[in-house]
Amino acid sequence: MANLKLTDVAKVYGGTVEVLKDIDLDIETGELVVFVGPSGCGKSTLLRMIAGLEKISDGTLEIDGVVVNDVPPSERGIAMVFQSYALYPHMTVRENMQFALKIAKVPKDRMDAAVEAAAAKLQLTEYLDRLPKALSGGQRQRVAIGRSIVRDPKVYLFDEPLSNLDAALRVATRIEIAQLKEQMPESTMIYVTHDQVEAMTLASRIVVLANKGIAQVGTPLELYERPNGEFVAQFIGSPAMNLLAGEIVGTGPVTTLKTTAGGGTFTSNVPTTESDMGAQVNVGIRPEDMVPANGPDYAYSGKVEIVEALGELTQLYFAAPKADKETNTVIAKLQGIHTDIRGREMHLTADPGKVHIFRNGVSLLYR
Repeated sequence: MANLKLTDVAKVYGGTVEVLKDIDLDIETGELVVFVGPSGCGKSTLLRMIAGLEKISDGTLEIDGVVVNDVPPSERGIAMVFQSYALYPHMTVRENMQFALKIAKVPKDRMDAAVEAAAAKLQLTEYLDRLPKALSGGQRQRVAIGRSIVRDPKVYLFDEPLSNLDAALRVATRIEIAQLKEQMPESTMIYVTHDQVEAMTLASRIVVLANKGIAQVGTPLELYERPNGEFVAQFIGSPAMNLLAGEIVGTGPVTTLKTTAGGGTFTSNVPTTESDMGAQVNVGIRPEDMVPANGPDYAYSGKVEIVEALGELTQLYFAAPKADKETNTVIAKLQGIHTDIRGREMHLTADPGKVHIFRNGVSLLYR
């Protein structure tokens, strides 16, 4: 297995179109690192540069301490699982999994042993003699993963492998990938997805890409609980974090805030100094952290416009004006079933430990 190191990596197309810049990242042996970000942020491009399918415009990529910028893909010890299954339709599952080993002239006994072991890990043993057309979408994706496993690569690369599956299969296959990683604890894996649920449930660390670079790197809970800016705060979590325009009206280890969109005063455990007094900020509160306020202190007040009853919880939609007068939808998740709540005025607040403060887009915890 291998570790990877990217130093000042950049990608420019045609000498003028800059896609990625200043990418510095260390990936340790045994990690499952997930690249996430909005469409067009360069996550698949970065994965393809690691694979050698795209040329690195600037910077260096090291695998196990060796610079591989000019090493061809076939010699990097990397296996890639694509969004499409890319299986040979006229070959059986066994033949698809054997194909790369045959090209490498691996002895038949070793080849058969590798295929049988991979099939057992992926629960494909009973399907080895079937053609791809006789398999479900999830089974085909497992065959594509198995084709990578038999090569025993240094690094596994996954490029949105579940995006072609329906919702139920996505969940089932995601669980299978997580179980596979547990069976292969020393395997280094890099996984690209636009689905933050996949990122949160699979990753040992998440790399959030935005604005041609890395916005933040951390464990799933670090990014969820301590985002370094508004972009990461709203990208990680579903629905997105609520951002309310507000003002700092009290400083110290505990900060007192007042929102401008129908709110009273409330507190945050984010510390501030006297120089922050009166600062205009955005207050971030996740929908699942908003609860009805019982007293005069509250973060938001508004009328319930839409109610989504989901059984175990009820999702409420409000409308609050931003500081720039645009409409900003405020969402609250309440546990349980709440009937006859539409149209009611509600005061909402949050635990001080769950209230984030952003100034000029940056969390005050990271300034």
